[in-house]
Amino acid sequence: MVFAVRAFAATYLRADDVCVGLSGGADSLALTAASLRAGLAVHAIVVDHGLQDCSAQVATDAAATARDLGATAEVVTVSVDGPGGTEAAARAARYAALDAARTGRPVLLGHTLDDQAETVLLGLGRGSGARSLAGMREWAAPWGRPLLDVRRAQTRAACDGWNLPVWDDPHNDDPKYTRVRVRSEVLPLLEDVLAGGVAQALARTASQLSDDADALDAIAARSLDGATNGGRLAVDPLLREASAVRTRVVRLWLQSVGVDAPTHRVVAMVDALIVDWHGQGPIAVGGDERARLVVTRHARELRAELVPR
Repeated sequence: MVFAVRAFAATYLRADDVCVGLSGGADSLALTAASLRAGLAVHAIVVDHGLQDCSAQVATDAAATARDLGATAEVVTVSVDGPGGTEAAARAARYAALDAARTGRPVLLGHTLDDQAETVLLGLGRGSGARSLAGMREWAAPWGRPLLDVRRAQTRAACDGWNLPVWDDPHNDDPKYTRVRVRSEVLPLLEDVLAGGVAQALARTASQLSDDADALDAIAARSLDGATNGGRLAVDPLLREASAVRTRVVRLWLQSVGVDAPTHRVVAMVDALIVDWHGQGPIAVGGDERARLVVTRHARELRAELVPR
């Protein structure tokens, strides 16, 4: 555990000051202790989502444990009321709180190899594409995940060995959450049917796909540079690109004109303006209550335009 953090720090960190997202669970608690033992100056940020009656006390206890270990700590309370259901809203609120509290420091997160395997399976089930199947990155500034090669059982054993008080979140055993069912039902079944090693294989798949996706993204970024002019996207250069590159160019271009997270459907419809042009009208890709953001083909280029509602 400590070796994993030291290796991560040597590879990615420029300074010893880090934040750790601490929940009080075994993974983040082991990461906090291991980071201190690896010589890092740790500030633990405990996010209280307020989703359980005991959440304030759990957060206070987790911060106290971090201080006992030698870290500084703070508790940040958030409201979970965003779109996408409780899981998505809680995640968005948590990351926003961590980002606001980190004051320029990197934030280490306690995701393990088991979390990575679950993420890949969820991506497969949702048809989310190669970037989603690539799972979580070990480093995507400011977020660091030193434990992606560590099993969940190892973090629990580390906490036991260091005599750390672990809080077991009942939400982690609640089958109403999809990830919980993947963890408790799908992965054990796959391990049984395929005679073990599934979690490690899924994590390896994520790593390989991440390398492939990075290479394609780099090619797409260069293609985008050569195909844009004043925010407009030229059609002809993209007709020569492979689909895997072209759709990435479309996605990057949509992001550049204000579409935060283009869906597969939106990317496919805009891509059709390039490769299957038969006079179709504007494609709605975003906007707000005052105007729609639409993509239209004009001769040999695509334009993104705001149209009043």
